[in-house]
Amino acid sequence: MKKIISIIGARPQFIKHAPVQLELQKHFIAKTIHTGQHYDAAMSDIFFKELKMAPPDYHFSLSQTQQGAQTAEMMIEIEKVMLSEKPDAVVVYGDTNSTIAGSLVAAKLHIPIIHIEAGLRSFNKEMPEEVNRILTDHIASVLLCPSQLAVDNLAKENIRDNVFLCGDVMKDMLLLAASFVGNKMGDRPYYFATIHRPYNTDHKERMSAILDAFQLMDAPVVFAIHPRTTKRLEHYNIDLNKYDNIIMVPPVGYFDSLSYQQYAKGVITDSGGMQKEAYWLKRKCVTIRKETEWTETAEMGHNILLFDKMEELPAIFTREPLADFDEELYGNGKSAADIVLKISQFLN
Repeated sequence: MKKIISIIGARPQFIKHAPVQLELQKHFIAKTIHTGQHYDAAMSDIFFKELKMAPPDYHFSLSQTQQGAQTAEMMIEIEKVMLSEKPDAVVVYGDTNSTIAGSLVAAKLHIPIIHIEAGLRSFNKEMPEEVNRILTDHIASVLLCPSQLAVDNLAKENIRDNVFLCGDVMKDMLLLAASFVGNKMGDRPYYFATIHRPYNTDHKERMSAILDAFQLMDAPVVFAIHPRTTKRLEHYNIDLNKYDNIIMVPPVGYFDSLSYQQYAKGVITDSGGMQKEAYWLKRKCVTIRKETEWTETAEMGHNILLFDKMEELPAIFTREPLADFDEELYGNGKSAADIVLKISQFLN
């Protein structure tokens, strides 16, 4: 039986990997490396517990936090595992440092790379994620795309071989999780927010502008604070007591996040995954970024990009969308099975 090693390390990758791992283990010796990129227990261990996933076969403890040093440290540890395990293929997800670290090691060892969520482009190379996804796509052996637009993006870069439209495995997971989701806020109206990207959190004035906008909303904002954001708020010594319209909560697990989104008046985020989740849950989303890789959601008016004029946030939620929801945007909830079928066909 052929051996597959999957490499994950960040919150969205735990979610994407869960349905794929269930399918992989039916057909392969399927092992998992957790790079330790998200080392906070609330952002990592909780997902394995919630999603009833077996613990990873390898779990690194990283000492580096800077982009280059962290990626290099991952590569050193991943290479040790690859030389020992000798897998027939490596599965990577999305666009994180874990993705590019695993891809570079596999490429140098001539191990086929399977890239799940290939072909996405935000067209902003200042984002580390954009660089990671472009480089990974250009060295991958099999490219599994969540949308036709992603397939088209690859074709424009002359990547056409072993490119498949499979949909998004996060939709599979959302459908699996539906039975676990309940209303955490009762009848109380609210918005749900997460903010964690450096360009939003690494400047006191910008972070204050975001909090000021939350304060202006017509209902309380439940703000799930990422560990990184907490550190920045403490560093800035911002007086949080003046924001009585914001309900601060610690990082939430996957099911709690879906619950907060499903019953919210709207979602405010800079997360890639939550843009899609909000769409599938039919909640308007405001993305605090200049661009999005999930361009279809923005084109239909369900996902509004906002960056410079944060005071406009309350009014955005009164706008009407430009198009109806597409029930099968990014797949039909059976993407994991299709992905593993494509992997099997490639390896056999």
